[in-house]
Amino acid sequence: MLVRIPNVLTPAEVAHCRQRLEAADWVDGRVTAGQGSAKVKRNTQLPEEGEVATELGDLILTALEANPMFVSAALPSRVFPPLFNRYGPGDGFGAHVDNAIRQGLEAETRIRTDLSCTLFFSGPEEYDGGELAIDDTYGTHRVKLAAGDMVLYPSTSLHAVTNVTRGYRYASFFWLQSMVREDAQRTLLFDLDRAIQGLGADHPEHASVVPLTGIYHNLLRRWAEI
Repeated sequence: MLVRIPNVLTPAEVAHCRQRLEAADWVDGRVTAGQGSAKVKRNTQLPEEGEVATELGDLILTALEANPMFVSAALPSRVFPPLFNRYGPGDGFGAHVDNAIRQGLEAETRIRTDLSCTLFFSGPEEYDGGELAIDDTYGTHRVKLAAGDMVLYPSTSLHAVTNVTRGYRYASFFWLQSMVREDAQRTLLFDLDRAIQGLGADHPEHASVVPLTGIYHNLLRRWAEI
């Protein structure tokens, strides 16, 4: 399941983040790449333990906690502290699959990567190339979103960032462990939740709202790992 989550951050929050990112000190992006990924990765990142990464990461996590679409789609159990990257002319990241387990600076940040997240800080008009290309059974999806929007997709996906030929692409990337491990089950729950919410909004007194809500929670109770 590939889900676009619009307006995770407000325009004011995006502007603040861009100001902080553009003034920050950057390091080689291969510091967080595995042995295979390091061979195809060309970008720069903020130091994971740095003040800017910590500040902006906390801002993102606070916004996500209050975002109902994110919670519905991800059913998050644990979220890895957000990281930040920059792609300039000539930079890109070849096809790869994210590591199954991510270990942060602290022991408690070790998670199973069920879902990968990319939050954009650069608008699509600011750079050429730099699409997030995600492969699934329906082909390759090229993702290039507005600043403040985020895409959520299975960490099992083969994906890449195409070479940037003009401008700079700023983004945050991170992973999460979901309460529901299987993508097919998460997709079913997400679709059911959206249908219930739509029915409740259009017909709040409809007799099916409560039984369908019960079905949703019984499926979640069956599949969730907490």
